[in-house]
Amino acid sequence: MVSGQDQISVTSVPEPVIQEPGDAIVRVRRAAICGTDLHVVSHASERLVPGHEFVGEVTQTGGAVSAVRVGDLVAGADYTACGRCWWCLRGEHWHCPERRFFGTGTAFGPVLDGAQAELVRVPHADVVLRHVPPGVSLDAAVFLGDTLATGYAAVQRAGYQPGDTLAVIGGGPVGQLTSLVAQACSAGAVIVVEPVPARRDFAAANGALAADPESARALVDELTDGRGADAVVDAVGGALGLDTALYLVRGGGTVVSVGVHPEQAWSLPAARAFEEELTVRFVIGDFMRDAQPLGALLRAGVVDPTVVASERVSLDDVPAAYRRMAQRSTMKALVLT
Repeated sequence: MVSGQDQISVTSVPEPVIQEPGDAIVRVRRAAICGTDLHVVSHASERLVPGHEFVGEVTQTGGAVSAVRVGDLVAGADYTACGRCWWCLRGEHWHCPERRFFGTGTAFGPVLDGAQAELVRVPHADVVLRHVPPGVSLDAAVFLGDTLATGYAAVQRAGYQPGDTLAVIGGGPVGQLTSLVAQACSAGAVIVVEPVPARRDFAAANGALAADPESARALVDELTDGRGADAVVDAVGGALGLDTALYLVRGGGTVVSVGVHPEQAWSLPAARAFEEELTVRFVIGDFMRDAQPLGALLRAGVVDPTVVASERVSLDDVPAAYRRMAQRSTMKALVLT
């Protein structure tokens, strides 16, 4: 799968090879199409192999790899980290100087081919790859590296107390999985704010309350005696997502933004933030750090990420799947290779 200048095509590319002793080659069994992929493809100026969510079988390892072996079934993080630097040892892998993000060109570091392909090269394999937990399906495991990790990180950084009210801006895959994780992690009412009726219906069918943006504040006020939500997760990004989150959060509350931000700047209402002691945080998921609790949630069956998988397609069908996701007629496409 190759993209460039808003075009997706299926073509043959050279097979990846071991380049460093810490590399592994993984035969992809499941990949996924993410909202980040849509953003990258629409802005790509170079040809690239997209895809950063994947599960597969290790087919080859470099001489320094010891945590995984040929034949192991593994899930991959969506970006790489060395595992040895100051940042990695603090569990902050995103800030590793050796970070490379699969399938996004030069958007987040040096180019690294993605996983919407039959094979993918994984640098720092001992850090980036984790064994698929026993009993967890391929369709569920493919969410570990990004979408589920992002929802989990958002919930953990929201800092709410058991029973608190949480609002989620956006009913796409990340927003829906954030809702499911919050419900599993002791939130009280969870409100998904989404303009598309079908996505509101989906949230309601999966344990959340749902509201369109115009009626969201009234619902939050009804649930909180007018205080506002204890925490709000912006799963949309940009000024709209952040402004909506600030509109719904209570004094002393927390806004966590996990949406991709296309703008370079956003105007924070600093006087209000100071007066009301608001916390605004920007968070990126980290499967390398959170693999154990994420796997535990799946093994326990308290979160089923496959509910957001609206279709399963072959590599040949991926271009059409991109179009359907861009039109918001589907929520999440899984790629069977």
